[in-house]
Amino acid sequence: MPRDSKSNSKSDPQAGSDRSRPILHQHAHEIQPYGKLAKLPIALDESVCAESAENLNQVLADTITLRDLYKKHHWQVAGHTFYQLHLLFDKHYEEQNELVDSIAERIQSLGAISLAMAADVAETTIIPRPPRGREEVPVQISRLLEAHEMILKEARTMSKQADESGDDGTNDLLVSDIIRTNELQVWFISEHLVDVPVVRADAPGTEKEAAKSKSASAR
Repeated sequence: MPRDSKSNSKSDPQAGSDRSRPILHQHAHEIQPYGKLAKLPIALDESVCAESAENLNQVLADTITLRDLYKKHHWQVAGHTFYQLHLLFDKHYEEQNELVDSIAERIQSLGAISLAMAADVAETTIIPRPPRGREEVPVQISRLLEAHEMILKEARTMSKQADESGDDGTNDLLVSDIIRTNELQVWFISEHLVDVPVVRADAPGTEKEAAKSKSASAR
């Protein structure tokens, strides 16, 4: 190393450290605008990729909304079923979160751009926005079931479109993951709305009639 380089590094403690400093406040144009495709060699026509990506972004927005609705209810659930619903809601949240990642990755693999930010999701989703405050358990579950049904309806329609277009990957994701997961979750939470006795079983009809006749004769 030249002698003057050594002397400069000793006299200036900052010398030689510029390359290790982070480059902050960088800005540039997007490398791919939303809604535009970067065609990948996946043996699908660009029109098919575009249609599937558009459909999947709708499902993605609705799945993110349903996922967050589960987390809201996980935090805010109340009543004698608090413990089991607190755990169940969080389990369903995690399962929906896995779907979110799978959907987004499928959109990217089609050469498109997936939605990501909350504001964009809020503008896109068809699931109604719940109030900020806490609601009763039957209302929470009803909201979840309505959201599940919206996603299932669109997923079935979109899976048929993907099948007819030859987009097997998208069709498989919609049927094997989204539809089956949502159907299973619907079953788990809808059973909480069945009006059955908690402690004492209802007497059969004949026993009820006998009890009524006994009370009537006693009078």
